[in-house]
Amino acid sequence: MNTVITIGRQFGSGGKEIGIRVAKELQIPCYDKELMKEAAKKSGLSEKIFESFDERPKSLLYSIAMDSYIFSLPGTGAGDSLEQQVYLATFDTVRQLASQGPCVIIGRCADYALADDPNLLSLFISAPMKDRVARVAKRQNLTPEKARVLIQKTDRRRASYYEYYSSQRWGAVESYDFCLNSSSLGLGGTVELIRTIVAQKEHPVPSPTEADPTEQRG
Repeated sequence: MNTVITIGRQFGSGGKEIGIRVAKELQIPCYDKELMKEAAKKSGLSEKIFESFDERPKSLLYSIAMDSYIFSLPGTGAGDSLEQQVYLATFDTVRQLASQGPCVIIGRCADYALADDPNLLSLFISAPMKDRVARVAKRQNLTPEKARVLIQKTDRRRASYYEYYSSQRWGAVESYDFCLNSSSLGLGGTVELIRTIVAQKEHPVPSPTEADPTEQRG
């Protein structure tokens, strides 16, 4: 198996759980928060810095507040942006992890970082708002109203981050290989669908005309 699966997801869609389950069933690594830890280790930046910028849009005020920190880093200059340092370290880590073999990578513009990788399978997981509200409210012990606010805030943050760094539309069908509604088949059914897609990518089944070129000759 060679496929590297990237998963963008609406908050509360079950995208992270789906990614973890796909990785487990395919017996390949899954990187979510682990990716941030690896990027921090390679870059020399603290994990807290990565947590502060993780899938968050560009923040001028936070960058200004962190100026004193960036000047203390080896090999950085006055023109360096802390956010850019974090993003580039994340970008490089995504590519490095993908180069090691098949895996699942959750979020972090991984599909954009691996856009030139022939083994890439980019997915976006969505779900109707009512289903996401119910899932988040139960998981985090929130009222439906507070769950909805948290979902909207998180989705805006992820969209801003993705669109700033990738110049593509977050969640748009043209930005990914497949966009899947996790409520249509349930989380388990979505996992099985992704496994089928991976199997087809690994071992394409030719169409009848591809299998028999003589049919194209009238």
